[in-house]
Order: sequence, then C-alpha cells, then structure tokens
Amino acid sequence: MARLGLVFLAAGSGTRLGLGVPKALVAVDGTTLLERSLGVVSELAPAAVVVTAPADRIESVRDIVDSVGIDAVVVAGGATRTASVRAAMAALPEVDVVLIHDVARAWMPAEVFARVAAEVAATGDGVVPVLPVVDTMLVVNNGVVTGVTNRDELARVQTPQGFPANAYRSMLGEVDGDFTDDANLWRAGGGTVRVVDGDERGAKLTTPADLTAAQGGIRVGLGTDTHAFGGDDPLWLGCVEWPGEVGLDGHSDGDAVAHAITDALLQGAGMGDIGSRFGTSDPRYSGACGEVFIRGALEALAENGLAPKSVSVQIVGNKPKIGPRRTELEQVLTAILGAPVSVSATTTDGLGFTGEGKGITAIAIAHVAAR
Repeated sequence: MARLGLVFLAAGSGTRLGLGVPKALVAVDGTTLLERSLGVVSELAPAAVVVTAPADRIESVRDIVDSVGIDAVVVAGGATRTASVRAAMAALPEVDVVLIHDVARAWMPAEVFARVAAEVAATGDGVVPVLPVVDTMLVVNNGVVTGVTNRDELARVQTPQGFPANAYRSMLGEVDGDFTDDANLWRAGGGTVRVVDGDERGAKLTTPADLTAAQGGIRVGLGTDTHAFGGDDPLWLGCVEWPGEVGLDGHSDGDAVAHAITDALLQGAGMGDIGSRFGTSDPRYSGACGEVFIRGALEALAENGLAPKSVSVQIVGNKPKIGPRRTELEQVLTAILGAPVSVSATTTDGLGFTGEGKGITAIAIAHVAAR
C-alpha cells in the first residue's frame, strides 16, 4: 500500500479577505479554515503531514494542529506558493504519494483526497480534481468577442493535487520559477497530469463574498443616524426632497435615512461605517447628497463581490409625515440600491429628542450577500 503524505498550505496572507489575519486563521462558525481542512486527516491515515504557516504565526498554527490531535510538522512558508511547497517538501519524510492542498478549500471532503491518491498510485502521474465549466466561455480581445471556446474541453481545477512524492521533490529542484498551481510545475517539468472528479464543497474561499457564502449566505448590518433640524437648506430624507420642511443639520445634507442605510451596508459587509469610510470632516463630502454615500458603499461592496439583498428602514420623528410619501421613498431607494427597500415610520409619543420635534432618527437593517 502506498505511503501517503499530506501537505496543507496555510501560509497565505488572506489580503483579499480584508480581515487583517492570515486566511488559515480565519474562523467560520467558530472554527478556523485550517482546523476544518485538517479534519480529513483522521479519515486518510497518512504516513506524514506537513503544514506551512506564515513566518510570524508559526506558534498559532502549531497550536491549532495540536488542538485537533494531529502529528504534523509545521514549517514557515515562503513569499509565493511555490516557495511554500518547496519548504513543505523539504520537511516531508519519505512517502510514495504526496497530496498538496490549499486550506482555503476547507470543506473539500476526504473522498476527493482518496480519489486523487489512488489515481497517482495507479498511474504514477500527477492528478488533480476538477469540476466541469457550466458557463459559455468567450474569447475577448480589446472588448470585442473574437471566439467561443468549447466548454467540454475546459475544467475548473481544485486541490488537493497529487504526485509521486520523490519525482515531485526532484522536479521542484529542477524547474525554475513560481507557479500558482502545482500541476503547472509538474507539466513544466514534462510530467503528465490526469484528472478525477472534484467536489463543489471544495470551493475556494478568497473574497468577502466567499466568506459570506460560507457563513450561511446572508449577513445582517445595522445602521442608525440622527440629525437635528436647523439651517436654511431644504430637507432631504431618503434621497427625496421635502419642500417646505426645515432641513436637517449635518456636514453633508443631513439625510439620516441615507446615512443609516450606508452604515448598515458597510456593517453587513464587515467594512466599517460611514465615518471611517468617508470621513465626517472630509471637505469632499461637504453638502453631499445622501445618494453619494449609498452608492459609495455599494461600490465598496461590489469590489468584494457583495451586494444588498434587502433593506428595511424605520424613521423616528414627529415630522415630516412619512405616510403620504412612503411608497415614493421605497421606489427611489429601491432604484438606487438595486434591492427591495421597505420604509416605516413611528413617533415617540412626545418623548425625547425626536418626540420634541428637534430632529429625526433613522434605523436601517441591510441583508448583504454574495452577488
């Protein structure tokens, strides 16, 4: 029976996730991606396991490895994927087959590992798990479609990627350059790569949208904003002008509804709040309309593969009367956000700041998910 070695690549910075911690240490439902990835080890009974770690997080990674009861060597990874693989292979004891896996694919089931290992052992070739391409793939040049590919000849590659261990170890020393994919290095050295069936559960977690999907698909953000009446400017509320009403005081147009929605969107995406994103004293936003902030938040979400799915707003105050224009508010805000917006209003029976007619508070809840 072939001796199996497993390499878990956990040295990635996770910059695109924007959480300030290495990707392997990001937790989903209380469990780090590294811990989830290592869950397959007990089912595979490998002869050796090596885990790469960011150079400044070796102890943190070792603690996770120890917590799941795995006998593994933890080594510092390199600045590139190939450098990390070289470091891991240098630390890997003598085995027959090596599987190299990204911890960003933390939900890849053990049966895919087993399929890859069995095919390597049977053929002596490199082996990768793949998924079919379901979309039509176009060839585009300078913004113009120049052709259509045959998607039956295309595949989406995953990990783990498997190889005869000694041959791959030798090839790492012979092939120069960095590769984003282990199989590409194998092919660059003249090796043959075969494919086996992958699994949709092995999708790679790279962007905030991927994290949102992994956390259950929907994240909820809460935003509030309060402005006092004052000044000579017209009242803007919910990106709608209210002629004849006293305006709200603020660095921008004081649109409490728009500002609360902006906060809710950013919080739902884990991207801070309106103050940290736009700056309450930034002269560029002096007098800016509320729509500017909402669209700025939408752009920030889109850059990370996210979008609002629905937004609810409650306006608290004695004036203006929201009921007659509630449908208009919902239509305007829905058009801006590209998602359903519901608006309600309430008073506080004469109590407090809003009840005394001194200003308006808006409370918004946004549901944010992958686009």
